[in-house]
Amino acid sequence: MARYWVLAAALAMGVSAARADTLVVCSEASPDALNAVLSTANTTYDVSEQIADRLVEMEIGGSAIRPALAESWTVSPDGLRYVFKLRPGVKFHSNAAFKPSRDFNADDVVFTFARMYDKEHRYAKVSGGTYLAFGSFIGSALKSVSRIDDLTVAFEMNMPLAPLLSSLSIQPFSIASAEYAAAMDKAGTPEKIDQEPIGTGPFQLVQYQKDSLIRFRAFPDFWGAKGGQVERAAKVDQLVFSITPDAAVRFAKLRAGECQVARYPNPADMAAMRAVSGVVVQESTIASMGYISFRTDKKPFADKRVREALAMAIDLDSLVKAVFQGTGTPAAAVVSPTLWGANTALKPRPYDPERARALLAEAGYAGGFSTDLWAIPVARAYMPNGKRAAEMIQADWAKIGVSAKIVSFEWGEYLRRIRNHESKVGMLGGTWDYPDPAQMLVGFTCASMDNGRNIPHWCNTTYSEVVEKANVVTDPAERTRLYQQAQQIFYDEVPAMMFADAKAFVGLRANVQGFKLHFLGGQPFGGVSLKP
Repeated sequence: MARYWVLAAALAMGVSAARADTLVVCSEASPDALNAVLSTANTTYDVSEQIADRLVEMEIGGSAIRPALAESWTVSPDGLRYVFKLRPGVKFHSNAAFKPSRDFNADDVVFTFARMYDKEHRYAKVSGGTYLAFGSFIGSALKSVSRIDDLTVAFEMNMPLAPLLSSLSIQPFSIASAEYAAAMDKAGTPEKIDQEPIGTGPFQLVQYQKDSLIRFRAFPDFWGAKGGQVERAAKVDQLVFSITPDAAVRFAKLRAGECQVARYPNPADMAAMRAVSGVVVQESTIASMGYISFRTDKKPFADKRVREALAMAIDLDSLVKAVFQGTGTPAAAVVSPTLWGANTALKPRPYDPERARALLAEAGYAGGFSTDLWAIPVARAYMPNGKRAAEMIQADWAKIGVSAKIVSFEWGEYLRRIRNHESKVGMLGGTWDYPDPAQMLVGFTCASMDNGRNIPHWCNTTYSEVVEKANVVTDPAERTRLYQQAQQIFYDEVPAMMFADAKAFVGLRANVQGFKLHFLGGQPFGGVSLKP
């Protein structure tokens, strides 16, 4: 306990006074949940990535699938049965409420997935029972998960799912402890497994203070050190996420040595950051999308002419220059050009306010109308400055007679409300968590209307059928053709307008060793050390 007081005191005085084995990361926002099973936000995935593992994982800084809690797997010729051989000797964390009595085994895998697919499961409705990623990525395809023996599980599928293995690498499919769940259920506090999650990862969660900090400590029994993934093991004793929403403040803390990693820097600060002695900037192309969406089931946005008019009225070139400041280029397609299957033939709509006014008149809105415009409140790789972007859109729309009132909330509240379809016009986006176009495309299918991912509440049956077919076929060329067709339909129907294809940047103190900017899912800090 004493060492936590030491860390807390060091944080209060400034991290430059902290121990050399404390890595402090200036992060951008509080997570909307601590258990990624309940979220699709990277702020939550960043937490889960430190404390939990999946059956399979993505290589750090890359896109190759590799074994994790599953050492190997086989797939039946018809693609309807996956058998995973599990890694022996893997230990779970403990906390004040629970001490594990056994190693990770098949029961934990069965519990993790049964909670999501079995509506009668005792944990199905705990913490709200909304499993966003599960519903979008594998929910309709997965039939059951069963135990064969202690170290073998079988996934039975309702239909083949080409991106299944890639899907299983994302943080919402991190394996939970069935024993912990049973103990908390018996104690009458089942929600504790989501509020105080434990896992098998390189760090274990110690403390969370909303809008302040998240503290982790190294897990000495992490399996990766002996399991062929030593690069994922914790190389600092303490890891702290110092939650700092303002990008300028994150930069100031980095410059002062109060944090060793500053995430999502303001594009306007990049030149100054590169000029600071003792600071380096790491960058990477990323697979992301950011967009402004329109509620297609509500007037006036149910009329495609209105949606197209609003898209054409945005001076996208000027917006991207002002907001992304050299870190992005105007986008048109849903799928990032960094991924296979992108429809690179699509081009951003030209800025044409005259045509926009004509389309509004055709739709019966010659005098314009009023609407709320929801602005993303935190810096993301896909949207560095939501407020500035909203102000520019507001000014552009005023030129065609559309009056937009800018609305925003704290990040967690913003996500809750926008997923609940409370916005008629709202900003959102995301980064791909695995390198398959399916991840983002399925979020706009009819099946995703009620799971919180289809923000425009858009149901186009042709689009949905094309995406669903692409998720079943295994021929890469045919999947590419189908995904490109889906992107064309999306572009033509304008349920949302894409902003920019972006790059990601991070500021590091020069003594940070082993950090790789990861653009698929949560950012790992296992393997990162501080040079004395």
